[in-house]
Amino acid sequence: MKRYMCVICGFIYDEAAGLPEHGIPPGTAFEDLPLNWKCPDCGASREDFEPIDD
Repeated sequence: MKRYMCVICGFIYDEAAGLPEHGIPPGTAFEDLPLNWKCPDCGASREDFEPIDD
C-alpha cells in the first residue's frame, strides 16, 4: 500500500487506512478513488497528489 501527499496543503492519503469518515474504506488504492474526489483538507483535485516514499 502506498501513501500520497497533496502538494497544495500536505494532506496524506494512506491507502491502507483509507478515509472511512469520508466513505473510503481501508485498503482503497489511490487509483480507485472516485475521479471527482478532492482533498478533504483543501479541496485540491487528485492531480495535485504525488506518491511519497516511506
